[in-house]
Amino acid sequence: MSAEVPRQEPTSMPRLALYALVVCVLAVVAAVVSFAQGSWLGIVWVLLVGLSSNMTWYYLRRGRAASSAE
Repeated sequence: MSAEVPRQEPTSMPRLALYALVVCVLAVVAAVVSFAQGSWLGIVWVLLVGLSSNMTWYYLRRGRAASSAE
């Protein structure tokens, strides 16, 4: 008696890309608040936005490439 296990559909967004996107959004908010308070620390947040947005694109492209290879 063999029970078939249903295959899971791939998620539309890989988990690491989703985490990087959340970090990106939070860093944008932190940069806006820093600049609104007159702090130059917002520059660090802007750099983090750039890094996390690049990570988001990387993980999205990697996930799409992996799903198309299957």
